[in-house]
Amino acid sequence: MFKNKSVNGKNNICGENVYEFRKKMVPKISQRILAEKLQLEGIDVDKNAIQRIECGKRFVTDIEIIALAKIFGISADELLKQK
Repeated sequence: MFKNKSVNGKNNICGENVYEFRKKMVPKISQRILAEKLQLEGIDVDKNAIQRIECGKRFVTDIEIIALAKIFGISADELLKQK
């Protein structure tokens, strides 16, 4: 059975970028605070979902990518850049 995974075997390509942008925020924010900010944007996630996104275990929807980009003050393209 075929599974949708990136070349590195992860379920998303933005997770590492989410982690890096979250850590670069001033002041740095926790996964819990990021989840709260997403909830204010209408995205129903919790701290555990953020952890799973960052480590590549969870798929990320386009709606979530747009909300994350807005929170970080970047473009969606920057979140999707592969390293």
